[in-house]
Amino acid sequence: MSRIGKQSITIPAGVTVSVADGNVVTAKGPKGTTTQQLAKDMTIKVDGNTVTVERPSDDKDHRALHGLTRTLLHNMVIGVSEGFSKSLVIQGTGYRATMQGKKLVLTLGFSHPVEMEAPEGVTIECPSQTSIVIHGADKQVIGQFAAEIRGVRPPEPYHGKGVRYEGEHVALKEGKSGKK
Repeated sequence: MSRIGKQSITIPAGVTVSVADGNVVTAKGPKGTTTQQLAKDMTIKVDGNTVTVERPSDDKDHRALHGLTRTLLHNMVIGVSEGFSKSLVIQGTGYRATMQGKKLVLTLGFSHPVEMEAPEGVTIECPSQTSIVIHGADKQVIGQFAAEIRGVRPPEPYHGKGVRYEGEHVALKEGKSGKK
């Protein structure tokens, strides 16, 4: 048995989980609503305040999908009850981020500012000019949007300037050696 797949998911108070035909799972909670099509082979059972995922056989494909399905379902429940967040840090002289309405405006050394619109269900905060915090209920959407922001100016290996995840370590290379 899958160590992750066999664990049941406890549904917190204020959250409802429903399973429709074809394993379309909908989770509703205080932070929003998420809907996702999960693997059709898996059996998803909602009993009171617990959800369990079972697999039909011990085929390699079913074993692989068992833990994945349970993890995706768990992320949906956590997302609508507590929410997820991702933090980014900007390093570099003159590099900064500001909010203009619902748009994130990044000044990252280009000849023009880069404007980014947040996807639906995602909120952006700029506590300071060099930090960005992304909040939302869908872990995949938050991670993808954070990767897009980081992709505008990833950290370069000589000075470390650019946008990085909070806590990310960038290995710096040694520059040119002088004359000996």
